[in-house]
Amino acid sequence: MKAHVVDEPNERKVHTKPVPRVGGIAFAFGSLIPILFLQNYIHMDRFFWSLMIGAWIIVLFGFLDDIKNLDYRIKFSGQLLASLVVILNGGLVVTDLGTLLPEGFSLPGPAALILTLVTIIGVTNAINLADGLDGLAGGISLLSFVCIGYLSYLSGASCIAFLSAAMAGGLFGFLRFNTFPATIFMGDAGSQLIGFLAVILSLKLTQENMPLSPMLPLLLLGFPVLDTLTVMISRKINGKPLFKADKNHFHHKLMTLGLYHKEAVFLIYMIQAVLVTFAFLLRFYSEGAILSFYILFTFSIFIGVIWANKKGYQLKRPGIFDRVVKQRLRIFREENTLIKISYKALVIMLILTLLLNVILPREIPLWVSPFAFLFALLLFMSSGIFKKCTAGILRISLYFLIPYLGYMDETGTAEWMTEHLTWIHNLLYIIMALLIVFTIKLTRRSKGFKVTPMDFIILFTAFVIPNLPDVHIRNNDMGMMAIKIILLFFSFEVWICEQREKLVKPVFTAALSLLILGIRGLVQLFN
Repeated sequence: MKAHVVDEPNERKVHTKPVPRVGGIAFAFGSLIPILFLQNYIHMDRFFWSLMIGAWIIVLFGFLDDIKNLDYRIKFSGQLLASLVVILNGGLVVTDLGTLLPEGFSLPGPAALILTLVTIIGVTNAINLADGLDGLAGGISLLSFVCIGYLSYLSGASCIAFLSAAMAGGLFGFLRFNTFPATIFMGDAGSQLIGFLAVILSLKLTQENMPLSPMLPLLLLGFPVLDTLTVMISRKINGKPLFKADKNHFHHKLMTLGLYHKEAVFLIYMIQAVLVTFAFLLRFYSEGAILSFYILFTFSIFIGVIWANKKGYQLKRPGIFDRVVKQRLRIFREENTLIKISYKALVIMLILTLLLNVILPREIPLWVSPFAFLFALLLFMSSGIFKKCTAGILRISLYFLIPYLGYMDETGTAEWMTEHLTWIHNLLYIIMALLIVFTIKLTRRSKGFKVTPMDFIILFTAFVIPNLPDVHIRNNDMGMMAIKIILLFFSFEVWICEQREKLVKPVFTAALSLLILGIRGLVQLFN
């Protein structure tokens, strides 16, 4: 606040109180610094260091803009400098447009340089301008980075894969605090950084890894670009300044139609999810096919929404639903009947599932025992000595316990686990998922666990994983594993939030599970 790095509310913005906008700096350090320690896995060539320099130039100018509200020409100069570093020193130039150009023809030097420069600066600003609702720019960029990372992994482009994974990890952490109602914004430092890196990594991947289509960046990043172009054209037609902010973006139009904040963000996430999915499916198709799909899909959506706005249409929510269903739910909610039942049932299901998962693996490696005992000890100590750190220690312990149990659940179950018992085990997860929804919807705690549009991204990723054409993923049933891990995390998060400061039961459950896990690991030593 002292540096005034806050986003003030005004008539164009949807938040009603000042919100810090330093999230971009946080995930810039959290994503770009650790990547420097992976020298054994990444070939840090001239392109890599040029990209790092360009990224920090973007962050610097963006942060200055967050503090001083720079003139657009100064911001543009920073973007131009960063782009030229990557182009001239890093060697990134768009010369191949696939079948859109005659066979064997490449763009000449000056035309290629200009096209690359315009593309990088254009997408950087498009992502920046798309950052109009809580979690919007971060969410659509996260989906892009996940797809870029996986395509890089398949193509053997380890540098791009690691950079994409680093940005995706940073955005995952940031979005938990940036989804509606956001407690922190990424600011220009963050929105420009993710746009800059997303476009450069997608261009680098598609220009140098045949037979990936060079038109794929259009699907990966084309939605915010089209939104920005639509807004700019509208401003030009209406004689308004091109760089003066207004409420004419796609997300504003959705809210004008009557969608709530979360609904508008959720719908755009779905659109972006469709685009990145088809970017993967069409990665080997002709440029004409990709361009045709992009135009047909995005233009139909934009034209439909613009037409609905001009006609003054408003979303009509079913009256009978409001009168009958919501009214009855309101009565149950006021009497706390359903929440008591669903919450207690959720806790029971979570405890049963967790304890079952601890005894389910065929064997526990010895190396697991020291970690399990250590986390169990920390949990017991947190109940007496480190009470202020209890919630943090509990979550860190769960980050170790749950993914390991999820992995073992899908890779090596005990011999006594029959098909019938497996069916019952999976049924516990289904019931737990339903109870999570009921508990979240019926809770009266203002600070309880809330579903956000980011959760769509998590679930989308989990359900896509089983269909990825990778032998290791298919053999280990990684999709089911991811879904179970997510459900366990969600359940514990709901339990922790509903318990508020009274974490004795969650702590005891986690500690008991860890102790059993540790003892099972020691038993293997004597067998």
